[in-house]
Amino acid sequence: MSRYARQTLLPEVGAEGQGRLSAARVLVVGAGGLAAPVLPHLTGAGVGRITIVDGDTVDMSNLHRQTLFSEADCGHPKAVRAADRCRALNAEVEIAALHQKLTSENAASLVAQADVVLDCADSYAASYILSDTCLAQGKPLISASVLGLSGYVGGFCGRAPSLRAVFPDAPDSGASCATAGVLGPVVGVIGSMQAQMVFNLILGLEPSPLGQMVQYDARTLRSTGFRFDDAPEPNTCFRFLSANQLTDTDQIVELRDIEEAPVPAHPDAIRMSPENLLRIDPNKGKRLALCCATGLRSWRAAEQIQSDWPGEIVLVAASTS
Repeated sequence: MSRYARQTLLPEVGAEGQGRLSAARVLVVGAGGLAAPVLPHLTGAGVGRITIVDGDTVDMSNLHRQTLFSEADCGHPKAVRAADRCRALNAEVEIAALHQKLTSENAASLVAQADVVLDCADSYAASYILSDTCLAQGKPLISASVLGLSGYVGGFCGRAPSLRAVFPDAPDSGASCATAGVLGPVVGVIGSMQAQMVFNLILGLEPSPLGQMVQYDARTLRSTGFRFDDAPEPNTCFRFLSANQLTDTDQIVELRDIEEAPVPAHPDAIRMSPENLLRIDPNKGKRLALCCATGLRSWRAAEQIQSDWPGEIVLVAASTS
């Protein structure tokens, strides 16, 4: 019996749909909790090529939700170990593992090689870099986020508005799974929804997952959703760049003090707290680059100084995943 017999029995799949899955190229950024259900589902269904990008290593504190890994994997690259699990599940699927961070430097080339992009990274900067890149290339993005007992998943770009159209402002909270906590099943539910959105997209099911947002609350075991097909793109936005993309003509500010970041994000950066940014002479006509760990502090500072700074303001997140 065929490996895919149970899914090709479905009228929504059939031989034609299986052919679409086998021809699809999917980029998965982040090999942690969300990817734990995403990758086995994609691999098991026979998606043709999966590229896994993650610059982190497995940690014991992640195992409660990153169920692709075992204790023996701790200290090893997530992308490599996740790829090994996928290859063991289905040798027919081509799996590429890239042990590297997603940055604004490599995003364009990675996205260009994919038909669908999945944002499984626990990083504001990575999510917006992927959204900006997918919007520019017309590629669909399935992005998700989980914190505590709730999360969301949505289909962006391609034929739909971008992540910035739905979330144009800096997030209210800088909390992450590492600082605020998260339960494993919540991540599993949202990750499975991501995988289903990918299948719906590849198979051409209607309504399209692009332009659809689903929110899930594990406390009440309820989900809600809405469509955002007509959400307008913001007129302006703060782009994320890597420190390597800055030049000697930029005004570079490191917002972290020396205790938090003994080595600044860029050697030419001056250290300054957000409340002192207005002391910088705005008449130099330079691009202002604000640096911090996640990009959130820089984003909020950029919003405060935007009306007083005539040039472009860009953000640098030193810990982009």
